[in-house]
Amino acid sequence: TTVLIVGTGPAGLTVALSLAHHACRDFVIIDAVVDARCNRRGTALASINAADGLVSRAIKGKGIRVTTRGSEIIEASFAPLKEHTVHPYALLSPQNVTEQVLGQKLQSLGVQVQRPHKVAGMKQNEKDHRITDVSFEDGQVIRARYIIGADGARSTIRSIAGIGFSDPDGPKLASDPIAQMVTADLTFDREPVGIQTIEDYFNVMVPFGTRFNAELTQDGKPVTKPIFRIGCAVPPKNGEPPHAPPREHIQNLIDAYGPECMSSDPSINPTPVKIDQLLWSTRFRTYAAIADRTFTRLGAAIFLVGDAAHIHSPAGGQGMNLAIRDAIFLGEAITRHIKASAENRGMDDTILEEFAEVRHARALEIIKYTKTVLTLAGLPYDKYAWWMPCSKASVRDLVLNILGRFEFVQSRIAWGLSGLGRR
Repeated sequence: TTVLIVGTGPAGLTVALSLAHHACRDFVIIDAVVDARCNRRGTALASINAADGLVSRAIKGKGIRVTTRGSEIIEASFAPLKEHTVHPYALLSPQNVTEQVLGQKLQSLGVQVQRPHKVAGMKQNEKDHRITDVSFEDGQVIRARYIIGADGARSTIRSIAGIGFSDPDGPKLASDPIAQMVTADLTFDREPVGIQTIEDYFNVMVPFGTRFNAELTQDGKPVTKPIFRIGCAVPPKNGEPPHAPPREHIQNLIDAYGPECMSSDPSINPTPVKIDQLLWSTRFRTYAAIADRTFTRLGAAIFLVGDAAHIHSPAGGQGMNLAIRDAIFLGEAITRHIKASAENRGMDDTILEEFAEVRHARALEIIKYTKTVLTLAGLPYDKYAWWMPCSKASVRDLVLNILGRFEFVQSRIAWGLSGLGRR
């Protein structure tokens, strides 16, 4: 094949859609897992005619609200974005639904994902130095001129290609207040009444309602109650959370750091609420890393996109949007390079190098942005010093509360979260 895409997350699927949009159909897309369904959790997709399905399935978030347990800190509407986009909202969608929508779009174009095929090795073809032989664990081999590693943070393609992967600012301190997080999808025994909040270590709460219940079952039974996604930083003093935190662990975090209206403690919430079903949970560290380069040659041109190229904190919801934008531009760059080669304009890699340079710079911007958001979110409420009876977090809350009254500030927050300025 001309192009081999390894991985079928949002990045890999979008590269395939972008290639098809630019009339390049000589590609194969493979994945190591048997079943496309998963528990993993947009956008520029309109530019490749792939946005409608996702827009119709996702929840449209009209703004963001940040509060303490007792009062609102700041609220920003996405309405000002209508001057810059036909989609002035945040799309809230579990990643498995996003992948399903993109996969269905790809299937409608006649493209079938080949699975399960796990990459075992790569070597330069003996007869053509611009081709790489990719071998799989089942003994099969695919020869390709372009190889796209969209195979996640533990990328096999990146490892075989010998590309480094590290934090651009050096190792992260273990004492960082938001160094580890727990994320879960759950339902409550009854729906919480009151303001949904973000407070100190409780970083995010997204009410999905019943929009995605059709895709979910629990112990073989349909899920009928509204679903909430919570994300909570786990303080270092609490130790390391379990790999898949159980319901009791999640409940304790909600009671300690979550919104009052979601607490099971009667002393905090007059109408206690308890977790009913825990649909999915995980833990992860909020470290950042970026590949030393996103383009190299091992015979074929090898690219990294998505988590294979860069990872960072989920703060601000930037990760999937960055991966999708990288994938869209990569499809265009490869198509241009294929056409240039076919027209005998030489085998110069300038087109590919320019793409890699721009996307690497964008990833560094996003990593810096998410680290700034994470630093602000992680400021402690402990008193700064005995001679200063206030905390860093309380000063942050006061400043944001004052600045947040200005429409300009609200617009800048919306603009930063949208990613429209970092295409």
